[in-house]
Amino acid sequence: MPFEWFVALRYLREGRMQTMLILLGVSTGVGVIIFLSALITGLQTRLIDSTLGSQAHMIVHPPEEMPRLLHDGRVEGTDPAAVARGLAPGDDALAVRLEKPAQRLRSINQWPQVMRDIEQVRGVTDVSPLVAGSAFVTRGEATRSVALRGIDPERFRHIIDMPQHMASGAFRVQGTEAVIGTGLATDIGARVGDRIRVLTADGRTDIFTISGIFDLENKGVNDSWVLVSLKSAQNLLDLAGGISAIEARVDRIFAAEAIAQAVARRTGLVAESWMALNGQLLVGLRSQNSSSYMIQAFVVVAVALGIASVLVVWVVQKNREIGILRAFGTTRRQVLRVFLIQGLLLGAAGWVVGVGIGTVLSLIFASLATNPDGSPTFPVNLSAQLFLGTLVMALGVGLLSATAPARRAANLDPAEAIHHG
Repeated sequence: MPFEWFVALRYLREGRMQTMLILLGVSTGVGVIIFLSALITGLQTRLIDSTLGSQAHMIVHPPEEMPRLLHDGRVEGTDPAAVARGLAPGDDALAVRLEKPAQRLRSINQWPQVMRDIEQVRGVTDVSPLVAGSAFVTRGEATRSVALRGIDPERFRHIIDMPQHMASGAFRVQGTEAVIGTGLATDIGARVGDRIRVLTADGRTDIFTISGIFDLENKGVNDSWVLVSLKSAQNLLDLAGGISAIEARVDRIFAAEAIAQAVARRTGLVAESWMALNGQLLVGLRSQNSSSYMIQAFVVVAVALGIASVLVVWVVQKNREIGILRAFGTTRRQVLRVFLIQGLLLGAAGWVVGVGIGTVLSLIFASLATNPDGSPTFPVNLSAQLFLGTLVMALGVGLLSATAPARRAANLDPAEAIHHG
């Protein structure tokens, strides 16, 4: 065994009480960090999954039509702006106002090529064409306004995993088959195999057979979505051969906004990420992260001060022994390494115990409350990345905390240390 390791282990064994106190501090800090990180990460994952389970990571669509200039040839009433220009009611003048036109459904030009361009943007994993518009669904005497969505089923299932969310029936939207949400099915009293009539505002109509009923755990979606084939939606919404938007999925959800900006630059279209469409959710997630980082920072500082203070006391207590070691030829570097090794060993041992504490606390907390389906109300996310991160943190804190005491020990004068020890 190397000399430095032998001395470091001997000092740790001799000061068992001090060693136990440091281990208790480090393990408690590691356990708290693991517990908080697992809990917050689990809650964020659940929240993101529930939000993105019913929407794409990014939507690409044509820009809105620009406001139009409307001109009036005569000043009417007592317009303050006209009075300020010295115009009286009835005077001939050019009065100009901006009016935003009603947005009509427009197709993306050369959309197959645009889809290929989007697929080539780094970070985009899947794309799917979409024809979306408003319509009415009637069955018997029941009539409901709905969001009609024409999709390519093979591509769409990579955006939203519809087969996993089917409450009854199957996810089939070929020909005149349609899939609707549980809320809409309840409202119109429909079941799998029933027929519904879809009517658009301009009088186009078609009859569909319900092949499946989905539950995306989103009331607004369950109450309004009607999924049909791309061709059927194109015919109903008078968009023959075209699509109104492209939905995409990305590999890193928190990079969705940057990827959307890259898509917008490449295609010249409007690309909106889930981060832009769910601003309040994003603020909440960032607030959770900030509070977690602050708590972890305070825990790290407390652990570091505890290790450093105990090691400083050790140096004072071992002044005479350190002086004797130096007198027998031990170099400054060897003394320095002795205390740095102590810091690393304390950090590693504290991490081992802390992982056990944090894991047990997380699992117990997750089992305290469950949802009706048996899933935990407060899910935890214990990942290898979390354990590896806390290991690096524990070793780093132990090493940095031991730096000052190690330098103090290395700089001791052998004669004074032996004389005053």
